[in-house]
Amino acid sequence: MPAHPSHMEPAEALRADARHNRTRILDAAREAFATRGLDVPMAAIARRAGVGVATLYRRFPSRESLITEVFEDELTACASVVDEALADPDPWRGFCAAIEKVCAMQVADRGFTEAFLTAFPGAVDYERTRARAERGFAEVVRRAKAAGRLRADFEPADLMLLLKANCGVATGTDEEAAMGSRRLVAYLLQAFRAEHAGPLPPAPPLTLSPPQAVR
Repeated sequence: MPAHPSHMEPAEALRADARHNRTRILDAAREAFATRGLDVPMAAIARRAGVGVATLYRRFPSRESLITEVFEDELTACASVVDEALADPDPWRGFCAAIEKVCAMQVADRGFTEAFLTAFPGAVDYERTRARAERGFAEVVRRAKAAGRLRADFEPADLMLLLKANCGVATGTDEEAAMGSRRLVAYLLQAFRAEHAGPLPPAPPLTLSPPQAVR
């Protein structure tokens, strides 16, 4: 059983207090990013966490460091989804599963998409994982095309269109958002099939290569 703060040595109590503040900041940031986007003021996150701005900056010296810490687990999960798709012996099934799971993650944590599509040059591990997920998804797309199941004009950057559309239906209650997302994804996966694919209008200038994060 952990010692009560009043029974701790000063240094031990300070460490416990620091850990508590860090957890509160991360929880507050996750909520703020989900509702207000990545450019929410750091002072607003500090207020939500019930700590001073100076305390926030001692734990996270930059917005970049806070964002990458908040979304590290989600990014790792996203990369794992792509790895699972690559491991599936059925390229089309792997492609569909990756789309379905990434869109479900987006609905569950609406701040993650913006974080995934933003570059954080100073966060080496985060950037490495994100780049691995992008390369992996491009290979998932290539394999599904090579199998003759995915329409030939689908581009990896079309994932941006899908995520933007999915974000649009991810409103209302959690249940409504999840139901709307699943139906949209089912519609789109049928449209992505190679069978009977017709010509499409030109693609917009979208890319999975992200802009630099706001500091």
